[in-house]
Amino acid sequence: MALFLRRLVKPALVRRSSSVSLLISNGFSTTSLRQTPPCSIIGAKPCLPLEFFYRSGLGTLIIANANVADMSCLVRLKKKVPVDLVHNDPDDTMVTIGASHGWVASLKDDGILRLHDDLNPVASDTDPKRIQLPPLVTLPHCQTKIVTNVSMSSSSPENDEDCVVAVKFLGPQLSFCKPAGKSSKPEWTNIKIENPCFYSSRVMFSKKDNMFRIPGSGGHLIGSLDLCEPNDKLKLQCVGFENLPPKLPTPLMDSCCMSQHLVESTSTGETFLVKQYRKTAKIVQGVAQMKTQFLMVFKLDDEGNAVYTQDMGDLTMFLSMSEPFCVPSTSFPGLLPNYVYILDFDETAMVSLVDGFPLVATTGKTDAPYYIPPQNILD
Repeated sequence: MALFLRRLVKPALVRRSSSVSLLISNGFSTTSLRQTPPCSIIGAKPCLPLEFFYRSGLGTLIIANANVADMSCLVRLKKKVPVDLVHNDPDDTMVTIGASHGWVASLKDDGILRLHDDLNPVASDTDPKRIQLPPLVTLPHCQTKIVTNVSMSSSSPENDEDCVVAVKFLGPQLSFCKPAGKSSKPEWTNIKIENPCFYSSRVMFSKKDNMFRIPGSGGHLIGSLDLCEPNDKLKLQCVGFENLPPKLPTPLMDSCCMSQHLVESTSTGETFLVKQYRKTAKIVQGVAQMKTQFLMVFKLDDEGNAVYTQDMGDLTMFLSMSEPFCVPSTSFPGLLPNYVYILDFDETAMVSLVDGFPLVATTGKTDAPYYIPPQNILD
């Protein structure tokens, strides 16, 4: 389980690769389109000599393929990336705030959000793409310093005129921008969400519905926004839960805080609503580290019926500070079907949907808790 080996790995056990071949050598997509497996960002080793590192701030990217269990197969690429994109420090001037489609978003003290493809393992390090969006505009009685997540409607914000970047801030503000829109000067479109149940929620893009969606607190309400319609208010849908497990671990759940996620499977067209229950595992230097205790997954239909399931079939789900996603496990040999892989700033875990409890869960600081979804390999 490579995802849990970050704190155990020794430098000598990191294999170095000069091409993308090693990225797929342990099981690439079995479809006609070659893709890298889902991977997580392990770190960036400062480039030598140190004088060059101090001058450039660059390091070589280290990743872990999610379908590889052997700790000796962590991959250190020759790809050079800005170390401050990987090793965040709250006191730094640049902090990564989320990721989507393999792009990482950063926010500096200047209030400008930037998109980077540096952490995409197949993107060029000689010609990295960095997209600077216009300065954020803060609505009255809102804030744009703390971000819950970033979502994108496509993987090509640099040349897809229809690509929309959505940023959900803690509180009522939700902002959208088209980086490559026909307008010579992209601008933010900002809406203020009136219902407080969405203040801490995360936004996701539904490829099936071609709109952005947000689950409300508790998952009983889902807001949708179709940017093709001139509407600055969320369209609300009530969610009805069905087929709940007969014996819920009520005492455990009562001691946890609950978050909810909307996850779409592009391969099956299914939409899932995930309820994640976490509680404080320990306190380190005055900071509480959270640990997942239980997970429930519901299949969501177009009418808002959420049916509890213990079987996603061939799918493997990935929850992190990136936009969540699912992949067919048979396309990437080594992935565990019907499992949810979790990566957060203070936790790494795997949960089987058979019982909803973590198979493995560890706590500890993760600098870049981003799962990178499969990327197309260009010949």
